[in-house]
Amino acid sequence: MSQEATVTSSETQETTKSVAHAAPMLAGTVFLCGVGTLGVEMIASRLLAPYFGTSQPIWAAIIGLTLVYLAAGYHLGGRLADRYPDERLLYRIVLLSGVATALIPPLAAPILGFAQRAVAQLAVGGFIGALFGVLALFAVPVTLLAMVGPFAVRLQLHRAAAGVQVAGAAAGTVSAISTIGSIVGTFLTVLVLIPTIGTAATTYAYAGLLVALGAAGARSWGALAALALTAALAGYTLFSPGPIKSAGCDGCTLIAEYESPYNYIQVATRQDPEYGQQVVLLLNEGLAIHSIYNTAYDGNPLDTLTGGGPWDYFAIAPFVAPGRDPASVRSLAMLGSAAGTTPAQFLAIFGPETHIDAVEIDPVIIEVGRRFFNMRDAATGPDHPNYRVYAEDARYWLATRGGIYDVIGMDAYHQPYIPFHLTTVEFFRLVQQHLAPDGVAVVNAGLGPNGDDRLGRAIVATMEQVFPQVIVIETARLSNQIIIGVNREVGDGYANLLEAYERLEHPALRRTLERVYVPTRQSADAAYAPFTDDRAPVERLVDSLIFETLTR
Repeated sequence: MSQEATVTSSETQETTKSVAHAAPMLAGTVFLCGVGTLGVEMIASRLLAPYFGTSQPIWAAIIGLTLVYLAAGYHLGGRLADRYPDERLLYRIVLLSGVATALIPPLAAPILGFAQRAVAQLAVGGFIGALFGVLALFAVPVTLLAMVGPFAVRLQLHRAAAGVQVAGAAAGTVSAISTIGSIVGTFLTVLVLIPTIGTAATTYAYAGLLVALGAAGARSWGALAALALTAALAGYTLFSPGPIKSAGCDGCTLIAEYESPYNYIQVATRQDPEYGQQVVLLLNEGLAIHSIYNTAYDGNPLDTLTGGGPWDYFAIAPFVAPGRDPASVRSLAMLGSAAGTTPAQFLAIFGPETHIDAVEIDPVIIEVGRRFFNMRDAATGPDHPNYRVYAEDARYWLATRGGIYDVIGMDAYHQPYIPFHLTTVEFFRLVQQHLAPDGVAVVNAGLGPNGDDRLGRAIVATMEQVFPQVIVIETARLSNQIIIGVNREVGDGYANLLEAYERLEHPALRRTLERVYVPTRQSADAAYAPFTDDRAPVERLVDSLIFETLTR
């Protein structure tokens, strides 16, 4: 080997080592921008939740558009770096990304509120609104942050004597550092920052970090102005009074709001003409009320009812079987118990010794139930020693800890989208395994726009693969279907419910039985393949209901 080749090889090795151990400032910048990129993406999901929920299509919008912004940023960053390989320009980009991030909180409410109102007026589904909101709020900061990686690669090659000979090492090192930062940003945001300080403060933590980082590298008077602007925006947002958004139901007054790892939670009060003052629970986009508590309740089971809301119908479901006695209903597993409306009814109607296992994935909702909804489970006192609440995923809990029950209720369905793994043949087989011989599985399924029942019919087609008989009733408000899977043939379930109304003396049961409606509105005939764990296109079905309403 020639002396010239030996020298070149030695220089390449030394340069490769230099690239692999990037200058601390540049490596730190790449890492922190990686943290910020995924941190901002996680913030996007939390900002969208109060307006459009957290369903799979919403996450698809967030991830899909984030990838678009990353692609645009990579391309623009590379081209700009080739023309102007100036480190101070890189830090100006970081500085601008911080300022753009700081603008997100004050702009979020008007932009996302406008998108939600447009969705409500056009009935085009949360997906389009989410696209609009993400496009408007997150395009600039994410695109700017994506420019950092290729810019850093170009600066490393500009410094390296071997140039293109170490391009692979430079690109690999920068990508690895950025990816590690993104991993940190994901878990730090979701597990630590948002639960501890909230979404807005988390956003300004990242904005302040990026602006400070950019200012340190840019070293200009403009950087000081950017710092001042970020501080002013943070002060205006964090110290201005007012909720994230107003209560999401007509005639409601917001009394509390919380952010948990799972939900944006609102507690509100309203006046009901039949029951007086009520406390209601709203989650995320607020398209549905998830729990109701009548504050006038003084032990009378009638005062636990909700005037024909879906919660009332779980207690009458066992009476689709002929001659069923209320004394035979001794246990309930409530999957998706929210703040405890249905368990409270069971305790009032069937007695305080009734065995109830209530499962709610969000522990903050459980605490809200205890504070605002008079949830009196075994953890709060001796009144109901057999009423236990578990903060777990419903399907996992049933598979690992569930017992045998007279009634298994399922109301874990967030509107408008529902978790697919709670709609499948495999799930309902698991439910059946935990039912008593005379037990019933009860599903609350919302009707689509204009009473479209295709979602309910798809769930019925799935449950019919498991249960000997499936019976459907509608609620008094004609907005929900109650789908009842029976563990044995019971004949004419509607006639049995009518007979129970004539026979039973319990006033709360009679009040709900008189509000049972046999479904009369059906969508066009269609064959529905049962949902399975492998294929359960629930979101697509719900989207079709919404979009077809628009095109009629």
